[in-house]
Amino acid sequence: MTARTGRQTPRLTELQAACGRCGHQNGAHTRSAGRSGWAIGDRTWREASGGCNHPGCPCPGRTPAAVPTPTSAPSSAASGAAPAGKVPASLGSALQCAARGWHVFPLRPGDKRPLPRFTDWETHATTDPDRIRAFWSRGAFNTAVACGPSGLVVIDLDTPKPGETPPKPWALPGVHEGADVLAVLCERHRQPFPSETYTVRTRRGGLHLYFTSPPGVRLRNTTGRHRTGLGWLIDTRAHGGYVVAAGSRVELPDGTGAYRVIHDVAPAPLPDWLTGLLTATPPTPVPLECPPGQRAGVGDLPAYVRTALQGEKRRVADAEPGTRNHALNKAAYNLGRLVGAGLLPADHAAAHLTDAAAVHSGPGGLTPGEVHATITSGLTAGAARPRTITRKQAA
Repeated sequence: MTARTGRQTPRLTELQAACGRCGHQNGAHTRSAGRSGWAIGDRTWREASGGCNHPGCPCPGRTPAAVPTPTSAPSSAASGAAPAGKVPASLGSALQCAARGWHVFPLRPGDKRPLPRFTDWETHATTDPDRIRAFWSRGAFNTAVACGPSGLVVIDLDTPKPGETPPKPWALPGVHEGADVLAVLCERHRQPFPSETYTVRTRRGGLHLYFTSPPGVRLRNTTGRHRTGLGWLIDTRAHGGYVVAAGSRVELPDGTGAYRVIHDVAPAPLPDWLTGLLTATPPTPVPLECPPGQRAGVGDLPAYVRTALQGEKRRVADAEPGTRNHALNKAAYNLGRLVGAGLLPADHAAAHLTDAAAVHSGPGGLTPGEVHATITSGLTAGAARPRTITRKQAA
């Protein structure tokens, strides 16, 4: 193995060996497979998981190489390399998820993020055991479950970070973490705590409660920091989201530990009352006041600004994985042009965009720092090119 940027890079022939017979090393493989450490793109995932598509290959079809029985994980999960003759324990985790019908894909060793350039993970997540064996046998990858294709809704009950305290709506006796907030919701709705379902203890002591998706309803991700969420320290993952699977181990500055099953039963259906909370129409935001300095009687400008603001918020909230930062930058630039024209306060625009981007927090999403930097950059660039709007003349 050759070292690059602190990570192990798989030899090109190792990736090709997954198809069983292909030994060619032509430009097509070289460009897609070992360019920057574990920078394995979607095409290489297909090749490494058993489907060779390079011209002239004599391989008659996918014939995955034999893989030894899973054993204990390598001593350093972050190395990305398995000892000769052994495969990472995470392979067993990925296969168990697939056996349940859950679509999985690999995460970086010791991390919660997908492999570099593996952006279309929801499409390429798989339940095919041959593809899983072919890829996971090559490194100590963590495992992710793509919730949408798997028909799952996962409620993530988090624990507070050091110094974090409940916001005012949840500053109640006995409320210290996400599980306590869910317990309060259960009391308010006179429902039992939904504990009889597949449950995973997370690395920081939180819980992942797995449920099957309600029929006929397409739920998406929510966060407790957004008004569409369930409450403080409660996130949900559904279409467009994923969770780190049991059997994975994450080593990050905010916490190190394994994800492990603590209640191994089939996922229960998502309770109707929780479905109702996740599909309820949120309250209509307070309309923007006419910006200072605008003449009274110009009634079309406040409505125009409100429409533009809501449209850009939808752009951000509905962005698909791989396009979220671009969508946020575009929305900030467009609103920045209104800021530059004196039609919209900059802090108002930033607050609404931050609120919209909060639905994409969590594994694989945008960090608060990224959100702040992108919004600031976009608003600044847009304000430098103010939008010109022709006002209606009084009759």
